Amino acid sequence: MGRESVLAWVESPLQLLGAAEWAAAHGTSVPVAGRLTPQISATADELLARGARFGELAPYLGIPWSLLSRHGHWLVGDGFSGQFRLAATVLRPHRITFLDDGAQAVVYADSLLGRRPYARPGIDERGFTTVVAPLAAELVHRRAASRRADIFTAFDLGPDRLDALADRGFGIRRHDFSWTRATAPAAPELGRRIVLGSALPVDGRMLLVDYLRWVRDAAAGGAVYLPHRRETAEQLEAVATVPGVRIHSTGLPVELVLAGAAGPLDVHTLPSSTTTTLPLVLAGTGAVVHAGRARSSVRRAAA
Repeated sequence: MGRESVLAWVESPLQLLGAAEWAAAHGTSVPVAGRLTPQISATADELLARGARFGELAPYLGIPWSLLSRHGHWLVGDGFSGQFRLAATVLRPHRITFLDDGAQAVVYADSLLGRRPYARPGIDERGFTTVVAPLAAELVHRRAASRRADIFTAFDLGPDRLDALADRGFGIRRHDFSWTRATAPAAPELGRRIVLGSALPVDGRMLLVDYLRWVRDAAAGGAVYLPHRRETAEQLEAVATVPGVRIHSTGLPVELVLAGAAGPLDVHTLPSSTTTTLPLVLAGTGAVVHAGRARSSVRRAAA
C-alpha cells in the first residue's frame, strides 16, 4: 500500500460501473469499497461475472476509514458527498480521480471551476458538511495544481470547461463504455420499446398522476418497463396498472441490462444521465433514446 495504491470508493451502481471502465482503461486491478446496498451487491456480482478487473470488494456503511487510509489514490464517485469531504479533509489523499455520478458530472465540473457553489444543487446544506466543504475544495485544487486530480467521465463537458479545467491542472479522460459493450452477453429479449423508470415522483419533483400519464404515453402499444433503483413499491404498483406495461426488474443499471442488444430499441426516459450513457452503450445498434419532459408537474410538485 502507498501513495499510488488505488481504491475505488463507490456509492451507486453507476459509480461502480465507472470503476470497472477505469480499471479496464488503465489495465490494472482495483479494490473496491462499495456502500452496502442490494443494488451495488447485484451490480458487483454481474460485473465480476463479465470479467471486471476488481480486487477485494469490501462492503461498508458510513466512511471506510481503514481502507481509505491505506490507499493514496481514490477513485471517487460523488465529489459533493459530505462523507467524501470529511474523509478527504482528514486523510488528504495523494491523488483523486472523479468518476461519474450521473449528470452531476457537468455540475461538479462547474463547481471545481468556481462557476457555482461547491454544493449539490437543490440541497440546502447545513451543519458540519458546510464547514468541511471549502477545505475539501481546497484539497482538490491543490491536487490539481500538482497534476494529481483527474476526471474520468462519459459526459461531454464542452470545450470551454475542458480548457478551463486543464488550465487548473485537472486531467480529463473520456470513455464510451467500451468495456461494457465488449463484455456484454446477449441482452434479454425485451421487445423494441423500453420505458425507463424514474425517481422523480419519489423525490417530490413530479406528481405521480403526471408520471403515470407519461408512462402511458411512452408505453403506447406495449412496452417493457425497467424500474429505477429508488422507485417505491407503491409507485411500481401504480405503474403496473398502466395498460400495455410489463415490468422487468433486474436490480442492475440499465446500461448493463441493455448492453449487448442485437437490434434497434426505442428507449423512452425522463431527464436523467441515461440520455448520455445509453447512446454510448447502444452505439451502432440503431437504438433511439427519446428524452421526455416532466412538464409543469415539477413546479406543481415542488410548490
